[in-house]
Amino acid sequence: MRGGLGRGLDALIPRGSSLQEIAIEHIRPNPAQPRQQFDLTALEELATSIRDHGVIQPVIVTRSGADYTLIAGERRWRASQLAGLRTLPAIVKEASNENSLELALVENVQRADLTPLEEAAAYRELNVTYGLNQEQIASRVGRSRVSVTNRLRLLSLPDEARALLADGSISEGHARALLGCADPAMIDTLAKRVPNQGLSVRQTEELVRRLSEPRPTARADRPQPSDVEEDLQRRLGTRVQIHQSRKGGRLVIHYYDPEQLQGLIERLLGQDAE
Repeated sequence: MRGGLGRGLDALIPRGSSLQEIAIEHIRPNPAQPRQQFDLTALEELATSIRDHGVIQPVIVTRSGADYTLIAGERRWRASQLAGLRTLPAIVKEASNENSLELALVENVQRADLTPLEEAAAYRELNVTYGLNQEQIASRVGRSRVSVTNRLRLLSLPDEARALLADGSISEGHARALLGCADPAMIDTLAKRVPNQGLSVRQTEELVRRLSEPRPTARADRPQPSDVEEDLQRRLGTRVQIHQSRKGGRLVIHYYDPEQLQGLIERLLGQDAE
């Protein structure tokens, strides 16, 4: 594996570096830290371990005026504060802002601490702020270029689908399947159906495929029921069936929870429907 990730966290520590004990009050969090969510229960468990055994692995910092900025080890820094420690074992490393983000990203990726969206946001920061292309990002963090590309695509999810991915209601596999939807406006609607109906990734892929298939060319005389069904399914984001008989027929619109029903009513009758 190429890049810093393949070389491991030892690559972050300069040879011959010695440990220093630095006052916690003089250590600041990294503003480029890609990780945004810290589980309080997990931090309290780590704090308990630190009280019993101390900080086994030093944090890595860089000088910032009279203080220090974290490069790696924010969980240990936060847990040490909960544990009541006044100082932390630390290794001081000179690093630019770009290197600081890169090394923080490497550590979090190695520990599998980042959510897919957090990792994607860090990749975007390396691209937009520091001008690295996807190939360079992949090399720096030891990922394949395809992996970097797939993570960056997650940032194009609409708001509700992104929120469901962030809280774990849908998986990254579900999210990638939803991004294949031909109508981006339907992604949020389909995303809510995944947890509501317990859809697997494969079922989600099939749902997106069915709703994204191009409609057959309309006949010149009049629309066929199958054409109308597909058109309504695309517009409403749910299953629609038309049953014809000699004297008429039935139009069946399926819904799967009260929230979806309310949304269908509003779309059919207008936003003023009560």
